[in-house]
Amino acid sequence: MAVTVTFAGCGDAFGSGGRFNTCIVVDGGGRRFTIDFGASSLVALNKLGIAHNSIDAVLLTHMHGDHFGGLPFMLLDAMLGARRTAPLTIAGPRGVEARVEQAIDVLFPGSGVMRPRFSLNFVELEVGRSNEVSGLAVTPYAARHTPETNPTALRINVGDRIVTYSGDGEFGPDLCAAARDADLFIAECYFHQKSVPGHMNYTDIREHRDDFGAKRMVLTHLGPEMLAAREGVPEQCAEDGLVIELSD
Repeated sequence: MAVTVTFAGCGDAFGSGGRFNTCIVVDGGGRRFTIDFGASSLVALNKLGIAHNSIDAVLLTHMHGDHFGGLPFMLLDAMLGARRTAPLTIAGPRGVEARVEQAIDVLFPGSGVMRPRFSLNFVELEVGRSNEVSGLAVTPYAARHTPETNPTALRINVGDRIVTYSGDGEFGPDLCAAARDADLFIAECYFHQKSVPGHMNYTDIREHRDDFGAKRMVLTHLGPEMLAAREGVPEQCAEDGLVIELSD
């Protein structure tokens, strides 16, 4: 089955290199979903001409603003401007519904009186097992990142294709299990040589490339140090607007 992966946003939390926050759009098997939906995601989608009403599900790796902060804007536009009618599922770590509702209340006080006319479903993903979400098999693996965000890496079966995204987190055996035999492994690579708790750098990628065992790897979430060094690494580095086709 053909699967298309579009990097609407591939940047870090701070817009390094003028890049949008993480928002990875996946099309396959007659459905469209995103992996994460960072604060700038509506702008990123509009730039690419992707209507957010066409998204069936949003899968979240963890609850940091550059990975879920665009949802309040999307949901309010879905109710007020875009007039969404199709169901929407938002799936993520423990407490996902409460975190999204809190973000809406902080960013748009008073908007809680509005109720969507479409079916809005929240799913808490259970770590370590396959969860059915809108016809997808989604398996979260525990990630080594800020504990308060309930961080995970996500392994997603889209028909006979597997897409894995590391989310934010340090290298560890759970990440290798999530990436093994994936058709595409999207790996955070925040720094080149600098080591920072809660993130991977290119040294980790180089040393553990074979341990991941994925068929194809793309590096994302590049900070300034890694952006400056990206031309010197053999791995493909994501750019906003990059489209990858996974097919036979």
